[in-house]
Amino acid sequence: MNLSQARVIDPILSSVAQGYRNAEHVGMTLFPPVPVTVAGGQILEFGKEAFQLIMARRAPGSATKRIDLGFLGKSYSLVQDALEGKVAQEIQRDASRVPGVDLGQRAVTTVLRALSLNLEYEQATLATTAANYDSDHKIALTSTAKWSDATCNPVTSIDAGREAVRASVGIYPNTLLLSAQAFNAAKNNPHVIDRFKYTSRDSVTPDMLAAMWDFRRVVVGRAVALNAAGTQQIDIWGNNAILAYVPDGASSQEDPSYGYTYTMQGHPMVETPYYDNNAKSWIYPVTYERVPVQSGILSGYLIQNPA
Repeated sequence: MNLSQARVIDPILSSVAQGYRNAEHVGMTLFPPVPVTVAGGQILEFGKEAFQLIMARRAPGSATKRIDLGFLGKSYSLVQDALEGKVAQEIQRDASRVPGVDLGQRAVTTVLRALSLNLEYEQATLATTAANYDSDHKIALTSTAKWSDATCNPVTSIDAGREAVRASVGIYPNTLLLSAQAFNAAKNNPHVIDRFKYTSRDSVTPDMLAAMWDFRRVVVGRAVALNAAGTQQIDIWGNNAILAYVPDGASSQEDPSYGYTYTMQGHPMVETPYYDNNAKSWIYPVTYERVPVQSGILSGYLIQNPA
């Protein structure tokens, strides 16, 4: 591969990067990506006004009413993650003898996997921090209220969360994110199992919980990571459940939503690969400028310690 060829594949690899999704990472379910064109500004936030009925009827000759859906709230500042994938010359040489091996794409995918884990951690931290919610939109379960207790019926806290969101914004949450611990407690709860004993012999799945609890989607956060020192394992989503309203197919920050991942337009971006003579390797730089934000916190509800 010469420099001219490297420049040719740059936009192709960028396209691969922008389409990359790690199936085990679910933070984008709560914080779907939307493009922004500046690195800093104010979050377009939504309160109950974004969901209320608007009296639009007009008498002849009268003034036309106006509405402002969403308002500029807290400031945001995109953060930039950048990593480089390295393909040694010897590996590149050997791979060139095997049809269909694209080491450039593999290098970029490896980098994206790491960047996706970083983002998943940031999204989970934002969604599971109790201080981000007011007292009407969170609960910490204790004792027999935990889903892991055989006497507890999880629907009690689920319905409390659904009604809290509906009372605030006039619409039910359509998304439920369960940590691995919360999902295990839910699927093994006797009350949940009893609901399916005549209809299914299979283990309880997220889709079954979605149908039972009336959510559009239920996803499970299973990701774990090591801290930067490599000395401690982190269960990224901890012991939590998050109910949220997130519009289907949201493509801009103007749509009312629990959260978004503000992403610089055109990112993740694969820069022009280059050859490092000292390392005798091809280098594939990837830059990802983004930040997750909570844009409609009243449409979210946090259940802590369900398991």
